[in-house]
Amino acid sequence: MKNYYITTPIYYVNDKPHIGHAYTTILADTLSRFRQLINQKTFFLTGLDEHGLKVQQAAEKNGANPQDHCDTMAPAFLELWKRLNIQYSDFIRTTEERHVKIVQNILTEVYNNGDIYKDKYEGWYSIAEERFITKKELDSGLFRDVKKIEEENYFFKMSKYQDQLIKKIEDDKEFIQPSTRKNEVLGFLKQDLSDLCISRPKTRLEWGIEIPFDKDYVTYVWFDALINYISSPKYSEDKNNFEENWPADVHLIGKDILTTHSVYWPTMLMSLDLPLPKTIFAHGWWLTDEEKMSKSLGNIISPLMLIDEFGVDSVRYYLMSEMVLGLDATFSMDSFIKRYNSDLANDLGNLVSRVSTLIDKNFDGIIPQCNDDKNDLSNQLSNIDIEEKLNTFKMDGLIQSIMDFVRSINVYMEKNQPWKLVKEDKDLAGIVLYNAAESLRIATLMLSPVMPQKSQEILDTLGSNDSSLEWGGLKSGEKIGSINPIFPRIVK
Repeated sequence: MKNYYITTPIYYVNDKPHIGHAYTTILADTLSRFRQLINQKTFFLTGLDEHGLKVQQAAEKNGANPQDHCDTMAPAFLELWKRLNIQYSDFIRTTEERHVKIVQNILTEVYNNGDIYKDKYEGWYSIAEERFITKKELDSGLFRDVKKIEEENYFFKMSKYQDQLIKKIEDDKEFIQPSTRKNEVLGFLKQDLSDLCISRPKTRLEWGIEIPFDKDYVTYVWFDALINYISSPKYSEDKNNFEENWPADVHLIGKDILTTHSVYWPTMLMSLDLPLPKTIFAHGWWLTDEEKMSKSLGNIISPLMLIDEFGVDSVRYYLMSEMVLGLDATFSMDSFIKRYNSDLANDLGNLVSRVSTLIDKNFDGIIPQCNDDKNDLSNQLSNIDIEEKLNTFKMDGLIQSIMDFVRSINVYMEKNQPWKLVKEDKDLAGIVLYNAAESLRIATLMLSPVMPQKSQEILDTLGSNDSSLEWGGLKSGEKIGSINPIFPRIVK
């Protein structure tokens, strides 16, 4: 079977990683882990975009050559992914020979297809965006560092595929999500689509992949970067590996790179006669005080700071549960602490402590006997459809349904009061505690893609190594582990 293929954008190395990078990567990691939980094989790709003018300028500013600058910046991302417990399948850097070779092969293939030509161009160029912009974009006032440039360059016949792309977007409701972004791209495509300038003369930019059919030019950074999605699974080099992964099931992106992924990339794939990705999903931005996090505004929050103070899993949980995919979300310490104390310390942490302490105190730390009768909790499990929520990218809704189940375990405990029942009917109290502990085991497994480390701590407390989501995985007679606070309450 084909792997479920998930990608993040490859991140630009002109600055250190921030919470925006962390969010997309945690989201991809969580999706990958959820897919594995329901027994799907996954391929999860992330990496770094290391070419272009901004990288060259950043290197010059630091008195380094571009490759040394990239080699200095890459470890910051790798270290953050390690600390965030990101389990990627591949980490690609666009300066790697495996990528460079495939980019040059693709340039040659598209050129031989007749889809690349050379022409003189005069127009407005946004230095910040590293691309030519239209007169309409210029008049919008949204682009910084704009100047007029006249030069000879190579162009990709993007306009050739405009009608084909419009039809794909209109016919395939899953292709661009959410629907607001689909409408945005269709609006963009209702005007005449210009061909894409895919080169830069070395007299203006040296740091890039050399055009194989003209040594005086390097490749435009987007034509290089987007190809990472097929260079990693070895397009044109390993047919079996490529077909095992491509097409991507989902490209996860921020909404600011929607056009490049929804227009440039599909037309490039059409020229190569390759299947298009199944879904391009553009999530929102993390805001502070309703503003996008950006270096220029000085409102970037380092995820490393949050991890040091509150632990990696609480940060992962907050980011995954707080944002509705497709919409913006506002970060504040108040909302973080409120969600942590409510969901993790009160609902989940207290439940773990209560169930394990009662088993330890009344059953000598041994999982009590169960009966095979259906009960309120086992019946509620059927309400949680993980695959349906994943297919519709309702990550916050999936987490909410799991936490609703956790709360139902607390309600079950309050209703049956095993701490009192044990004095009257120990066997019945044991059944109540088994049902609660087994429900907690399954809920914890369901939360493990979001909180892998803390989930393992809870499973260790329950003395369970069973990874099945089916009822009955917790074995009567097994001893529970040591009881430690899982989520200590945050006191402001």
